[in-house]
Amino acid sequence: MLQARDEQGRRVGNPKPSALSQMVANLGRGNAFVIVECLDDEAAGDWYVQVWLRDDNTYQLEFRDGTAAEHYQTRTISQEKVITALSGWAEGRPEWKDAFMWNNISTFFPHAD
Repeated sequence: MLQARDEQGRRVGNPKPSALSQMVANLGRGNAFVIVECLDDEAAGDWYVQVWLRDDNTYQLEFRDGTAAEHYQTRTISQEKVITALSGWAEGRPEWKDAFMWNNISTFFPHAD
């Protein structure tokens, strides 16, 4: 099962693109992030995509594919691209991340082997 949640604690199970679009549109001071995560006990590791609206009004996107060694980050000014990425990840579309240049940030996490 997938779950989306924001900084204010709102949660949406198996979010549709319209719900993700609304959650991203509501980002601002005091509600600066949305996380979409896989809550499947069968899948080892952490599987999620998240967005943070930074103070400079850019969006910082990150995703983790199971382990800290597979943790990536990028930034954009496009709310539309953010919504497309979150929706694509949630729907399992493999091309969801193609619109960005991703940086592996595994060195920020201890034990990223």
